[in-house]
Amino acid sequence: MISSTELKKRYLDFFQKKGHKLIPNASLIPENDPSVLFITAGMHPIVPFLLGETHSHGKRLCSVQRCIRTNDIEDVGDSWHLSFFEMLGSWSLGDYFKEEAISMSFEFLTKELRIPTERFSVTCFAGDKDAPRDEETARIWAELGVAKNRIHFLPKADNWWGPAGQTGPCGPDTEMFYHTKDIQEKSTEEFSKLSSTGPFCEIWNDVLMQYDKTADGKFVELKQKNVDTGMGVERTVAVLNGADNVYVCDTLAPILDKVIAISAKGTTKTNRNARIITDHIRAAVMILGDSKGVIPSNVDQGYVLRRFIRRSIRHARLIGIKGEFCNKIAQVVIDVLGDQYPEIKKSSSRIFEELEKEEEKFSVALENGTVQLEKRLQSIKESNQRMLDAKSAFDLFQSFGFPLEITVEMCKEKGFSVDQGGFNLLMKAHQELSRKGAEQKFKGGLADHSEETTKLHTATHLLNEALRQVVDPSIYQMGSNITKERLRFDFNYDKKLTDEQIKKIEDWVNGVIKAEADVSFEIMSVEDAKKAGAQGIFEARYEKNVKVYTISKGSKVYSREVCGGPHVKNTRELKSFKIIKQEAVAAGVRRIKATVE
Repeated sequence: MISSTELKKRYLDFFQKKGHKLIPNASLIPENDPSVLFITAGMHPIVPFLLGETHSHGKRLCSVQRCIRTNDIEDVGDSWHLSFFEMLGSWSLGDYFKEEAISMSFEFLTKELRIPTERFSVTCFAGDKDAPRDEETARIWAELGVAKNRIHFLPKADNWWGPAGQTGPCGPDTEMFYHTKDIQEKSTEEFSKLSSTGPFCEIWNDVLMQYDKTADGKFVELKQKNVDTGMGVERTVAVLNGADNVYVCDTLAPILDKVIAISAKGTTKTNRNARIITDHIRAAVMILGDSKGVIPSNVDQGYVLRRFIRRSIRHARLIGIKGEFCNKIAQVVIDVLGDQYPEIKKSSSRIFEELEKEEEKFSVALENGTVQLEKRLQSIKESNQRMLDAKSAFDLFQSFGFPLEITVEMCKEKGFSVDQGGFNLLMKAHQELSRKGAEQKFKGGLADHSEETTKLHTATHLLNEALRQVVDPSIYQMGSNITKERLRFDFNYDKKLTDEQIKKIEDWVNGVIKAEADVSFEIMSVEDAKKAGAQGIFEARYEKNVKVYTISKGSKVYSREVCGGPHVKNTRELKSFKIIKQEAVAAGVRRIKATVE
């Protein structure tokens, strides 16, 4: 049996031998990237470098990155889909391209992991009006020994990445599939059909950023061609151990076992409800335990977190789990993943507290929903009917979190049926709206590096230092988010800032802007960065060299900080700085929102 730890070590060792430098595992909450709520792929933390900035570790990088995806949350509970997962990644920043990237992928899979070629299929871009059929990639696969009937050309919907917005880097990708069953597909049509029903599991994807989509809709060759690869840890561990689902993976199996242990007799490891609870509580713990301090709420990351917890509670009731249970599962998650992600051990008390509070809130919602259902049933009974209408059932779901199964069961006990067909139609329409919204909110991609966001990013450095100068020298950044309209900055502090402090912070930042200070960077070792007084989180593993930005005027240094984002050349470009709001977001964590002219 190969473990997830062993797979990760073998992958990272392999790519380091190929000249790649190991970079740290980043927070789940993206830095300065408003295009996503969570890190959805390993490429997100290196966005600026895919766009051409110089990385302190060079042009060849690799990592293992924790990720959250919700665009296919309705598929969670099947064999392969997860909300939280770990992704192995490697990158070429304008160095090698298709030939070397694909060859390394094939070498690792077949030589290092010993996956037989007869269990291996790949897909390539079929071509369209924007870009030609990717014959080069198919040729490389064939020369490596992949049979022609195992090389499939699929359209842009399947084998193309990007651009993230209307313009920018994009290109074909090539996906690698493992056959979980001894199936000999003979055509692309047959492969597509089988891959959607389970026999094939996608384990790796090489994105080949070859083109730049221009404002007029043309696709032109990029000057800096990049490679972004991603391999799912849980999926790969599963198939290497001969399994047909991810829940045998060592980072999931103990959690699922605990769910089954506290559920009703007869619950099995293939039970979809038990799998959903396993996935969702694991995701919730990783979000709650993140260093950025996210807690359940009705907006953004907090809303997704709340959805994970409440879905878990609903599905728990369906397999006989009564009362509060989330912390029992959360403890197993911490036991399993705490060594690799020590922040969840460090934050365990906060994790347990927030899970407990959310369970208590939802219990109240369940009680209130039950009252509303009974009132509706009484009204129906008085009308001499015995069926709960679809809208009432859906309102119970939407307002109180009642799953259809619980509504049907409660109605049956009182001699009523439910318009399940109508409910499903309303649910389908609701999911379609949610999917479209998720595609906009959760689409992975390159961050916005416009003039506005570049100014605001630089302003966060000044705000960070101003807080230490004016309020408390022990303050440090706990998270940030930047759009074209404003910056959002989270920091450790347990009191509301006074009006006088707000004014002094603004004056300090505006003073640096008026000083027309230069913004420059240099690459140095972590030790040198510390000696130079640079602000940053130096506990991150694997870092040897970092990029340090300094804001200074002559010999006067205003800010020195480890960072990889976009910056202006001189503070005069910011014009003026204004704080528009402050608020508390968690215990001991405050948030400032601010703008520049």
